[in-house]
Amino acid sequence: MFDDLPPDLERLQTLRIWHALWVRRIDTRIAAIRQRQAEEERGRRNRPALPDWVVELGIGTGRPPVKVHAGDCHMLGTRHRAVDRDEARRLLAGGLAACGHCQPDVQLNVLDA
Repeated sequence: MFDDLPPDLERLQTLRIWHALWVRRIDTRIAAIRQRQAEEERGRRNRPALPDWVVELGIGTGRPPVKVHAGDCHMLGTRHRAVDRDEARRLLAGGLAACGHCQPDVQLNVLDA
């Protein structure tokens, strides 16, 4: 049935050890991938919710507000802070620029700023 295997005990034991080493390597890789996937899932579940509105901050002293964005805007830079709906409306009504991509002024009905 297994005629392709060597006939002597020494070579069979060598093959068995070699294959056992490979199975151990494969099992180690499987365990690492499972752990990474579990960590990613835990990270997705524990990720804080995106804020509804965000103000982009400028560079320099006091980091003045530059632009208002929706919380999920893809054009949002790295310097920003979350704001509530009322503050976002107040900033837009006060003349702060609205992002041209997510258009928070349209979403907040602040069109005559």
